[in-house]
Amino acid sequence: MKYTVTLIPGDGIGLEVSLAAKRCIEATGVLIQWEEFIAGEAAIKKYGKPLPDEVIESVKKNKVAIKGPIVTPVGTGFRSVNVELRHALDLYACLRPARSMEGVPSAFKNVDLVIVRENSEDLYMGIEFQEGSGQAKKVIDTVNALSLKKIRPDSGISIKPISRFASRRIVKFAFEYALKNNRKKVTAVHKANIMKHTDGLFLEVAREVAGEYAGRIEFNDAIVDNLSMQLVTKPQNFDVLVLPNLYGDIISDLCAGLIGGLGVAPGANIGDGIALFEPVHGSAPKYTGMNKVNPTATILSGVLMLKYLGEEKAAAKLEAAVKDIIKEGKFVTYDLKIDRNDPSAVSTSAMADAIIKRMK
Repeated sequence: MKYTVTLIPGDGIGLEVSLAAKRCIEATGVLIQWEEFIAGEAAIKKYGKPLPDEVIESVKKNKVAIKGPIVTPVGTGFRSVNVELRHALDLYACLRPARSMEGVPSAFKNVDLVIVRENSEDLYMGIEFQEGSGQAKKVIDTVNALSLKKIRPDSGISIKPISRFASRRIVKFAFEYALKNNRKKVTAVHKANIMKHTDGLFLEVAREVAGEYAGRIEFNDAIVDNLSMQLVTKPQNFDVLVLPNLYGDIISDLCAGLIGGLGVAPGANIGDGIALFEPVHGSAPKYTGMNKVNPTATILSGVLMLKYLGEEKAAAKLEAAVKDIIKEGKFVTYDLKIDRNDPSAVSTSAMADAIIKRMK
């Protein structure tokens, strides 16, 4: 079968890791026709905006996309293209596996976690009002009239909506994933002890959904700060974690740290009949064009894509090749060496070459 897939290379190192992943995916023998589009800084220069309409239309048409990292300015500039894509395509479930691989330098062994992050709401909806603006003043005045607790007049405002609808579908996604992938337990992560009407609603819905899977999948819940401590002491106590948007972003990075870093952390954003795959890490602009960064996270995102397409044998072949090359430790990038200054470290493209050769 031949597939048409949208490819968004991204910014910074995105061009290099996306090319590496593309070559590795093609080497599995799966037939893919790529539709390539730019987004981020390159798109601003060409189109005047970071996310051209044609990118969204291509993904809607093809139903499957893979992208490299895209820069997100801190504090100023355009909003995250990653977040905009998820919202525009209603990719409500962010799937981020975190599994240890032999050969990756890490303080932990045998970590096997799956983070399921809600993508559509929470603080990442971007409902914000700038300090000093007329809109902020109206929001502050309204809230101060409704609440005994008062907001200072010089505040910036962000709104955190958590709905029953979105909570139910993400928890349902987590349980269905657990069933299909032979996982044993789902943990709902929250701060319901403090935010009783947002995180409290999330926890309430999670418990309701868990009841539908009683006897098939174990369920518990954890307060997010306590979970953070437990993850770095006894990560083996957890299996599938389901979280609201902001906590999911933070905890997925923490879990990447447990397995050796963002360089080996893949990701998928999934909606109803549509999916976009991408590494968890950022665009690392200081390494642009140096051909030295680790392509593993993007290649493993390609593995997730192949599994999504139903190409299980190809996915297994590519994943096994990646693991073999990393375990062997000869043809890997500098960050996968015990000594990062090891002169035997290879380039991004050379590591991809080794993975492709191992599949033959």
